[in-house]
Amino acid sequence: MTSILTYTLKNLPSTSKWALRFSLRPLSCSSQLRATPAAQTKSKKTLAKPNIRNIVVVEGVRIPFLQSGTSYKELMPHDLARAALLGLLHRTSVPKDVVDYIIFGTVIQEVKTSNVAREAALGAGFSDKTPAHTVTMACISANQAMTTGVGLIASGQCDVVVAGGVELMSDVPIRHSRKMRKMLLDLNKAKTLGQRLSLISKFRLNFLSPELPAVAEFSTSETMGHSADRLAAAFAVSRLDQDEYALRSHSLAKKAQDEGLLSDVVPFKVPGKDTVTKDNGIRPSSLEQMAKLKPAFIKPYGTVTAANSSFLTDGASAMLIMAEEKALAMGYKPKAYLRDFVYVSQDPKDQLLLGPTYATPKVLERAGLTMTDIDAFEFHEAFSGQILANFKAMDSDWFAQNYMGRKTKVGSPPLEKFNNWGGSLSLGHPFGATGCRLVMAAANRLRKEGGQYGLVAACAAGGQGHAMIVEAYPK
Repeated sequence: MTSILTYTLKNLPSTSKWALRFSLRPLSCSSQLRATPAAQTKSKKTLAKPNIRNIVVVEGVRIPFLQSGTSYKELMPHDLARAALLGLLHRTSVPKDVVDYIIFGTVIQEVKTSNVAREAALGAGFSDKTPAHTVTMACISANQAMTTGVGLIASGQCDVVVAGGVELMSDVPIRHSRKMRKMLLDLNKAKTLGQRLSLISKFRLNFLSPELPAVAEFSTSETMGHSADRLAAAFAVSRLDQDEYALRSHSLAKKAQDEGLLSDVVPFKVPGKDTVTKDNGIRPSSLEQMAKLKPAFIKPYGTVTAANSSFLTDGASAMLIMAEEKALAMGYKPKAYLRDFVYVSQDPKDQLLLGPTYATPKVLERAGLTMTDIDAFEFHEAFSGQILANFKAMDSDWFAQNYMGRKTKVGSPPLEKFNNWGGSLSLGHPFGATGCRLVMAAANRLRKEGGQYGLVAACAAGGQGHAMIVEAYPK
């Protein structure tokens, strides 16, 4: 393993020194596959602030997250988003005319429904007088939808907001090449036969080469998987570490699914097909089977594989967010408060996936909390290597001092409190929808386990990140 890292790190001039600071000792997750005891209820302060409205999550749902190319492949994104909205309406019985605003996140937009929030809202039967808009911020698009809703309520502009997200990777827009697009546009403007024939004479077969959606960072031309592989190497995260963590995610997700803990999932009757009732990407395997897979990005020495990466996913989620006084007046018992949140950005080349490391200490400081106050951690799992690299960075005084301008480390989350019902590696990751799943997982875990504070965090393309504190609503 050391020789592999040495080989890989030769290509990491700006991060290779990180590896000198992080040991090769395995971060074994095996013990975490056992059942985790419920958190002990603690007497803690509430995070309510004077003269600021309390904002609550009444409920949140998602349609099952499915591997792309399966049951949702014939649909459009607004179909999935509409299904999530209808599931939320059914779960909460909230009158449609009470909703002041609807916000959805998405990443790869369908050109026919660029404002997918509006099309889904109309399709779900909301009034055409209810405004709706769509946001995009890579893998934290739903997080941005939620916090935009929080801002609307906090400012007094709204009392009730529906926030959500959607992604359909089964049918991504594929464009003609730029040369072909230009020729077609010029042909549309041509007024005479001679002009048209002149343009057609310039056609070449290579004009027909399709232009696929970018799978690489625009600023660096590097795929996220390649970046994850480099990050794992820089932080000395071994292939075995990553496979063990992925196995943990799938095993815990299967356990949660079997025990009925994934209560945010609502069934979806796919037109012309059967009703989908559960996520289909949960696949506990064995370390022996996972070890047989070849590297997916850096070949032949990389450590990121299909087994320890999140998979392309179709899905949608939706949450009902209200001012606390409005929710209580309508007779609802909220699930959680949405408290402090932060967004961060850093170098998209060498720190692309370190958003949780930068966001976690900031949101804790803003809320006046420490890591020991947190009862439930819910981090987005893009790759096993990304999660374990963040753990090492968060647990390093050296990294905090040299890269974050902080005196001390924040500390890594204890595994017994971390993603106990699975994560994006196993449940799936529809880019625009994951943020709502994270918040609802934290809220539902706090209720189930008796905790008070949850911390949600995620990385995103562009070197960005998000973190939020979720506080359990008193029973």
